[in-house]
Amino acid sequence: MTQRRSWCGRSEQSSSASSCGSIGATFPGTYVENARIKAVAAARASGKPAFADDSGLVVDALGGEPGIHSARWAGPDKDFRAAMNRIQTLLIERGAKTPEQRRAHFIAALCLAWPDGHVEDFEGHVDGVAVWPPRGDKGFGYDPLFRPDGFDITFGQMNADEKRGLPPQGRALSHRARAFMKLAETCLSRH
Repeated sequence: MTQRRSWCGRSEQSSSASSCGSIGATFPGTYVENARIKAVAAARASGKPAFADDSGLVVDALGGEPGIHSARWAGPDKDFRAAMNRIQTLLIERGAKTPEQRRAHFIAALCLAWPDGHVEDFEGHVDGVAVWPPRGDKGFGYDPLFRPDGFDITFGQMNADEKRGLPPQGRALSHRARAFMKLAETCLSRH
């Protein structure tokens, strides 16, 4: 994917990390570090600015797992129902039954990298609770398991506008939308 855009005050053609073959690679660091590795590799390979992300679910009672391994917990078949069952089993084994004991967070990191080495990182997160049983069939991955603070429904029960809608119509509730809002605020403040 190549597009001409003005990114954070720099107008150039851009490339996504997935178009340069780095998507799906495994990295050992934080969300920001993983997104940066992918974006920098894509920028170097393409000679154009590149964009990459990394995201996942962090459950406090599980020591931050599945964390950066969120996709791996679903296995090669992307069976997130099995991954949610695994989280529930581990939470029960640890005696985590109340909402306070089941605190969870969705985290997303976005990175823009230029071939000249300039890098911009953005991170968004949403706090909430890992509920059981999973609720809803909307969204992706762990959405049916995650109820954001201040809501009675899970991400899996929310429509796209409720979850990802950007201001002024929406609230940028999702972790990825919040990271994009930070990117936009940074870019717009430079114009």
